[in-house]
Amino acid sequence: MTNIGYIRVSSISQNDARQLDGVPLDKVFKEKISGKSIKRPGLEKCLDYIREGDTLHIHSMDRLARNLKDLQNIVDDLTGQGVTIQFHKENLIFSNTANAMNKLMLQMMGAFAEFERSLIKERQLEGIAAAKKKGKHLGRLPSLSVDQKKEAISMVETGTPKTEVAKHFGISRPTLYSVLKQEKKECVQE
Repeated sequence: MTNIGYIRVSSISQNDARQLDGVPLDKVFKEKISGKSIKRPGLEKCLDYIREGDTLHIHSMDRLARNLKDLQNIVDDLTGQGVTIQFHKENLIFSNTANAMNKLMLQMMGAFAEFERSLIKERQLEGIAAAKKKGKHLGRLPSLSVDQKKEAISMVETGTPKTEVAKHFGISRPTLYSVLKQEKKECVQE
């Protein structure tokens, strides 16, 4: 019987230290990737490694899956193989000895997590729409001003190598190509 931990955070800037802190584990699988897909390298390695009689420790349900269907499928597959799953935040344990109350709790908690995720996305989209309506610029600022773009185009047209032009403005060659492509489109439209 091996105690295995699965730890996931969504982005590189997030800290995973609080997950499963103090839980004695024999093997830990960590990854920094979004949980929207179950196709995650760390999760796949964990699922390949785990064996009958092992216990999989996870901080919370949303670390394993972001929607109810995926959560149920993973839990059902693992418990069907004789693996015990313990969600520490929710204080729930699932094993192949089916417990109707635990199954109900899994479905309810999973549904709430999925609902919460939907609300977050909805609020995010509303915030973006409100910012756009106020005329706020969203996303990355342009690399070059209008005058700099004109100068870069002029330099390329007079034969300056594109690598030199990119270095002169402190931009990448793909960015320069993007500027040239945009200029070409605008000339065609006129």
